[in-house]
Amino acid sequence: MSPLSGVLSEAWALYRRHFAHFILISFVIYLAVAVITALLSLAAGSWGAFLGLLFSLFGMFLLQAALVKAVQDVRDGRADLDFGATVRAALPYVGAVAIASILASIGIAIGLALVIVPGLILLTFWSMIVPCIVIGGAGAIESFSRSWRTVRGHAWSVFGTFVVVFLILIVGEIVISAILLALPYAWRNFIADVVAGTLVAPFLAAVVTLVYYRLTAAHGQAAEASAPGAGYGQPGGYGQPGGYGQPGGYGQPGPGGDVGDYGQHGPGA
Repeated sequence: MSPLSGVLSEAWALYRRHFAHFILISFVIYLAVAVITALLSLAAGSWGAFLGLLFSLFGMFLLQAALVKAVQDVRDGRADLDFGATVRAALPYVGAVAIASILASIGIAIGLALVIVPGLILLTFWSMIVPCIVIGGAGAIESFSRSWRTVRGHAWSVFGTFVVVFLILIVGEIVISAILLALPYAWRNFIADVVAGTLVAPFLAAVVTLVYYRLTAAHGQAAEASAPGAGYGQPGGYGQPGGYGQPGGYGQPGPGGDVGDYGQHGPGA
C-alpha cells in the first residue's frame, strides 16, 4: 500500500476541522496583498505596478510558509498559534522559500517548455521544498536535494496526488467564476482570485504538508528540524497518544509497512 493512501481525505478532514483558522490566515494575507497592490498601481502607475508585483510575490511566499506552519501546528488536533503568532513563526522562512520557489519555477518552466515531461518530473520531485524549509529547517538550495530524496521512490504516488488536487482546483475556479458571472469582468477576476485563493490555498498546504510527513516517515527520516522531542516516536512527536501516531498512523506499523512497498520507482527516480 502506498504511504500516500488516504492522504487527500485526511487533508480534507484537517481542512474542515480547522477551517476558520486556515481561512483567516489565507484571507487576511490575500486581501492585504490585493489591496496594497491595487493602491500602489493607482498611486504610482507603472512603477507602482512593479512594486505591487514585488509585494505580491512576497505575500505569496509568506502565505505558503504561514499555511505550512499552520498545518504543522494543528497536527495534534488544536491550534496553538493564533494568526499573529503563525505569521511571526513563518517570517524567518520567507526569504528561503522565495529563493527556492523562484529557482524551482524557472527550472520547471524550462522543463515544460522543452518536452513537458522534464518539467513534470521536476514539479514532482521539487514539490516538497516549502515543507523541507519551514518544517525540516533546510536552506533554500538544500531544500531541492532534500525534497528530491523525500519524493524518491514514491514519485508516481506524489504525481497522482497533485494531479487530483489540480483537478479539484480547476473545478473550484469554474464554480466560483460561474457564481460571479453577473459582475463586470475586472471585478469578477479580482473577487474570483481572492475567493479561490483563500479557499484553496489552505487545502493545498494541508496536502503538501501531510505528504511531506508521510514520505519522511516512510523513509525513516526525521521530518522536523532537530528540536527536542520532534522526532518520530519521541515524546511529543509522532507515535504519542493524541497525535497521528496511533497504530496504523505515522510512526507505527500499518498496512503496507514493508520497505518493499515504498520502494517503487517513479518518474525519473
